[in-house]
Parts: sequence; C-alpha cells; structure tokens
Amino acid sequence: MPFGEIVCGAPGSGKSTYCHGKHQLFTALQRPISIVNLDPANDNIPYPCAIDIASLITLQDAMDAHGLGPNGAMLYCMEYLEANLDWLEVRVNELGPDAYLLFDIPGQVELGTIHGSLKRIIQRLSKIGFRLAAVHLCDAHYVTDAAKYVSILLLSLRTMLQLELPHINVLSKIDILSQYGDLDFNLDFYTEVQDLSYLENALNTTSPRFTALNMALISVIEDYSLVGFETLAVEDKNSMLHLTRVIDRATGYIFVPPKDAPTPGGTIDSSSAPTSARPNLYSLFTTAVGPMAGNVRDIQERWIDAKEEYDALEKREWRREGELLRDQAARERAQENEGKVKAGGIRERK
Repeated sequence: MPFGEIVCGAPGSGKSTYCHGKHQLFTALQRPISIVNLDPANDNIPYPCAIDIASLITLQDAMDAHGLGPNGAMLYCMEYLEANLDWLEVRVNELGPDAYLLFDIPGQVELGTIHGSLKRIIQRLSKIGFRLAAVHLCDAHYVTDAAKYVSILLLSLRTMLQLELPHINVLSKIDILSQYGDLDFNLDFYTEVQDLSYLENALNTTSPRFTALNMALISVIEDYSLVGFETLAVEDKNSMLHLTRVIDRATGYIFVPPKDAPTPGGTIDSSSAPTSARPNLYSLFTTAVGPMAGNVRDIQERWIDAKEEYDALEKREWRREGELLRDQAARERAQENEGKVKAGGIRERK
C-alpha cells in the first residue's frame, strides 16, 4: 500500500520548490520518493519527474482544441485526467507497493475548493490503496495583513472540507517573513489560530469597509475549529524534517519503518510483506504517540526576531564543518601516501 502527499496551494506558494526540496531530503535519507506532476501548465519542472501529465495532455492542447482560456483549459485537463484515470493508475502501480509519491497539483484554487474532479481523483487513488495526506501551502507573508490572513484561513478551511483527507496547512517561505515587516502578534497566534476576535482592531485599520464581513468570516472559521498551521523553510533541514514527521503521522507512514530499523526485537514484523503492511508497535508507543519536538516560539526566534544572528551563527558552523572535512581529507591523503611509501619500500627490499 503506497503512501503519498497531495501538494496543493495557490500559485506562488512554493509547491514545486517544496517537491524539489523533499526529493533532495529523501534522497539524502535514502527514503524512496517519486514525484507526479499533475500540473499541465508546468513546463519548467525543477525536480526529477516520475510521472508527468504532459504525456497525457497539456494546457496548450486543451486551449487549442477547444478554444478555451487558461482557467477553463485547466479545469478541462483535470476532467480529462479523471476520465482517463487508468493511465495514472498503471503508471503509479509500476512504481511498486513501497512507493512514496508527491502529487504536485496545479495552483488554481477552484480545483481544491469547488471543482469536483480532483476530489474524485483522490477518492479513486484511496480506493486502490493509497494512504494520502493533503499538504496545503500558503505563503507566510499573508499573516502580515489581517484581512489576507482571514482569506487564507477561509481558503484552508474550504480546501479541508472539499478534499476530505488528513490535512496539514503550512505557512511556507517562513525564512523570508521578516522582510514584510513586523507582525501584530507573535507567530503562535497565527499558527495555532488563537482568539481571532483580536484581529478586529487590525481589520478596522487596514480594511474598515469590510470589517463586518471579515468578522462574520472569522465566526465561520471558529465554528469549525479545524484550521492550524505548520511552518516551512525549504532550505532549512530541521524545518523540512519537522514537517516530514508531521506528515508521516498524518498518513501513518511513521508506523512502518524499514525492517532493519534499530528497534527492540519483536516490535516490527520482519516478514517479506510490503513496508506499509508490516505492523510496528515500537513507533506506536514512542514516536507516533509521543510529543513532537520543536516549538513555534523557537521558529519565531530563528526566522523573525533574531534571523541575522542565527544566519551568522549558521555560516560559522558551516565554515567550521568545512574546515573539519578538509582536515579529515588531508589526514586520509597523508595516510594513503604513507601506505604507498611503505609498500614501495617493501618492494625495493624484495
């Protein structure tokens, strides 16, 4: 039973960058990963693509064949994929039962909020055995404006209700948030979606004409009480690892590590069954149920309050690590040369 992520979000939220970064991370961790590009308008793919919808249909094909504009053509492409879903099933099955797939979804928000094709495609994938989670990326700079923050809350809530999957909302590009000015509240106010009535003053200042509408939308969001956010800086290893653990919990992947994982004997099924079919009691009682490491206040200190200081410290650590690696390489070369000299001396005496 393969696992996967539906990577969705508005244009410019960093979906393709996230997929590329995750491919690099998983390759370094020696975890299997394959990326499926389902955006028919994406002709500049930055990551290795295992399956590309362009081999089935492109946005330009739909526009030329039916005289559609970009938005209508995008919806048509998703409907065409739904009608030819056997094409996708065959290709994902070729990746094997232990595959971990990232589905890079187009940025058109209608696909994840009101249009039915993506939802039915996801349901079909779930029926054939996929364990999926939706990873919804939102550009972090929206939290610097109260009205925009309400808009991404509403968008995230609507996407959660539409896709009906384990759902992780993510504030992406958190590493450049400090460039957009000061926040009205601490970062945890926005990630934990705390008492939103505190936004009223900010809404009165930034958009007084629509304050009543925004407060009405806030009441809808609070009535559901579903939305919360993780944070992401793609180039930061710790940030990517933390988000990966959150997603692994949501999909259940955390319960199925490799058979050679360093765990007490008897806690992991060592049979030849696919990874996703082997029970793992060790993860159940440790990592999976235990508290998550990290704190959003640490993230605020790292990327907002003291970003320059942390960047300088990180550069010093990288420089020190580089020096250690150079010294180690020099010692290894010296040992290798010494071994060659000794070997040559032995041959001369013979």
